[in-house]
Amino acid sequence: MRDFIVMGAQLEQHRAEHANGADRLPTPFIWQDPNTLPRRPWVYGRHLLRKQVAVTVAPGGVGKSSLTIVEGLAMVSERELLGEWTAKGLNVWLYNLEDPRDEMNLRITAAMQHHDVQPGEIEGRLFVDTGRERELCTAVQSREGVVIVKPEIEELAREIGERKIDVMVVDPFVSSHQAGENDNVAIDLIAKEWARLADRCNCAIELVHHTRKTNGIEATTEDSRGGSALLAAARSGRVINRMTPDEREQAGILPDDLTTYFTVTRDKANLAPIGKRTWRRMVSVELANGESVGVAEVWEWPDTFDGFDSKDLLSVQNAIEGKHPRFSDQAGQDWAGFIVADVLGLDAEKDKRRIKKMIAAWLQSGALVKGTKLGPIRKPVPTIEVGEWATE
Repeated sequence: MRDFIVMGAQLEQHRAEHANGADRLPTPFIWQDPNTLPRRPWVYGRHLLRKQVAVTVAPGGVGKSSLTIVEGLAMVSERELLGEWTAKGLNVWLYNLEDPRDEMNLRITAAMQHHDVQPGEIEGRLFVDTGRERELCTAVQSREGVVIVKPEIEELAREIGERKIDVMVVDPFVSSHQAGENDNVAIDLIAKEWARLADRCNCAIELVHHTRKTNGIEATTEDSRGGSALLAAARSGRVINRMTPDEREQAGILPDDLTTYFTVTRDKANLAPIGKRTWRRMVSVELANGESVGVAEVWEWPDTFDGFDSKDLLSVQNAIEGKHPRFSDQAGQDWAGFIVADVLGLDAEKDKRRIKKMIAAWLQSGALVKGTKLGPIRKPVPTIEVGEWATE
């Protein structure tokens, strides 16, 4: 009942604000030539769009704050630091509600150093504030329901307008209000207020949010913590996932490599096609003051044949010819993979997955074919034979 009272009051306010004849509903549709229709005003990739709210969902400690810092630097420097297209002439406001300014300064400086962004490229275009210095509260919850803090919204609108902000990043969303995050009515109210602010100020607003515990299962934006209304109000949603142990093994990352690798997937996209997974990793950057700071950068999943060419395939074929090695990787030293490893300088155990992918690809292309021979118990077992010979 309290929620209905609050919503009723808001409806009355809306009616009062639009009481003049010009805003009277319903509004007739007027057809326009498609050639004259404006294009959607994307500002960063197909994630950030003027007049819309976007959401990034991630577990803690993966690198979401570092990711948004590098993206902010990409936008103000007009450079595709992470391979994503960016509009030109953007002003970005990073509003971090958890970390002190000293920490933000370290992270931004390290990111600039690593990506070779010069101070002159961002001067007057990057703005940074922290919740430690100025708290941000857009809504409060009381016995009467959820109430938007209008003076706070008006102040944000004024600051966005004065600084000509094109993109505002709020990290994390949960610290920007004082309402129950499991209350969908409250979250819907707050999220739509952010959307109205984005529309009013002609800017893109990014809300960074946490995932709930997924017990090791890959998360989607649907796994965002609290009510689902936040994601419903966003026009783009993406999720960050840490690389799994199985993926690390497939990628050939050594156990002693402590680097954090993660994916960014845009799996909610109302106004653009769903995006493919892109890989990022956190690298340690040493600053002149002796601090080591993590910075996000592009990372590409290694190609199975990276570093090898047709000459290497020909060498493998020459080594296999006449030996009839076994197809099964359970055949011990008789497995064809040991010949491949020896020829290409790989480790048959550590690089087993990669070698198996190589053999599978060569079988598919016809460079290798399956044969048979009699096994230890006089039964036919699959072998690997040379198929169509490679040319240098």
